[in-house]
Parts: sequence; structure tokens; C-alpha cells
Amino acid sequence: MKNGLYSIHVVLLDGRSGKGSGVVTFRDGELLGGDAYLFYVGSYTVNHEAGTFKGEVSVMQHTPSPDMSPLFGNQSQPVGIGLTGTFTDSSATMNGTALVGKNSQIFHATLRKLAESEK
Repeated sequence: MKNGLYSIHVVLLDGRSGKGSGVVTFRDGELLGGDAYLFYVGSYTVNHEAGTFKGEVSVMQHTPSPDMSPLFGNQSQPVGIGLTGTFTDSSATMNGTALVGKNSQIFHATLRKLAESEK
């Protein structure tokens, strides 16, 4: 994964409805991001030759929503997510599974690079 700031657009799979958008930075194995209700903190490893990455992320809610239910929010505990993806110089796609309470949520996300991040 190329270091930088990315837009992220998430869609739930496996018969569940829901989608969300935010921003996320990928920098030297560290992932940080968020949206209007949630923030994300995690790590990832890259296989540059294959153009793939994998990682783990914790999602936590920072602001309650009076009229919406965030994709992985409304939890008193962080939500753990495992993810895998592929990337190019300007974009990426990833799939993941979030463990929300006792339920798993499978999702797909598309990312578009918005800005470079220096090493």
C-alpha cells in the first residue's frame, strides 16, 4: 500500500444493508482514519511484488448519532476487523470481516488516494 491519505467507501455484504464513507491514512504499516461517528486505528503489512496488503483494525465510536446507526458503531467496546486488499499507485480495494458483538459483518471497501505522504 502506498503511503498517503485515502477516501474510503464501505459497503456491507452477505445480505446486510449499510454503507459508509470516511478518510484513512496508510503510512509505514500504520493505519489511522475516521468519519463523522467512528475512528479507526490499526496496522498492516504489504507485499509490494504482489500488490497486496493485509491488516488488523480497531474501530471505535467517538460521537453518538441520534438518528443513524454507524456501520460498526453503537458499541461500548472497540470492534476488531481483519482485512485484505490489493492496490495500485492511486487506489485500492479491500475486503474484511468485523466482529460486532457476537455477529460478524463482511464488507467491501474502495479507496482512492487523495494526497501523498512522505516517508
